[in-house]
Amino acid sequence: MRRLMATMRCDVRLQLRNGFYYAAAFILACWCVVLTQLPAIDWAWLLPAFVFGNLMMGSFYFIGGMVLLEKGEGTLEAQVVTPLGTGKYLISKVATLTALSLVENLLLVAFAVGMQFAVVPMTLGIVLASALYALVGFVAVAHYDSINEYIMPSIAYVLLLSIPYLHYFRIWESPRLYLHPMQAPLLLMEAAFRPVQAWVWAYGIAYPVVATLVAFWWSRQTFDRFVVPRQGAR
Repeated sequence: MRRLMATMRCDVRLQLRNGFYYAAAFILACWCVVLTQLPAIDWAWLLPAFVFGNLMMGSFYFIGGMVLLEKGEGTLEAQVVTPLGTGKYLISKVATLTALSLVENLLLVAFAVGMQFAVVPMTLGIVLASALYALVGFVAVAHYDSINEYIMPSIAYVLLLSIPYLHYFRIWESPRLYLHPMQAPLLLMEAAFRPVQAWVWAYGIAYPVVATLVAFWWSRQTFDRFVVPRQGAR
């Protein structure tokens, strides 16, 4: 546990030193300005989709940036030969970025509607979505060593992760979309503004938890297959 806490402190310092917190604050400020310019709209309909998309930057792309920075600075090479362990490395990244995303997006929602939303489902939706975004983001970036190599393939991941928008905006309403792991957190965010049936709560919590465990296993396999050999070969 002490090793994990020390790693989390290092990740927070890395995020702070490289402007991740300032970037999150800037994005939040920009969205707040945009929201003030919008006409009277149904916030209960807009905000879940708004937050869902904003998490993409705060989790998926932020973890990509962190891994590329570590590769560039050579710190990832050092971590590979320490007793830290892949699991703690990933947990630290996911936990610190999820905490940052949670604060940023709860502030965004509170700015838009005050406290006229249910905090628990919004919090659960943000945390579960952010964890999934971060883990898939690690899988996406682990294959690459530079931003130029990474940016174009990342768009394919983003498009796949954004499929629940098809259901949300009634473009394609199919039960098969409930197999998508990001569908469940989005439903939880919707539950922050309207009552939902019990099955939505059960599905919204259980399915992304299982998906997160699978994504965590996938991330560890990716780390061992693509990161360790590359770093060890240097």
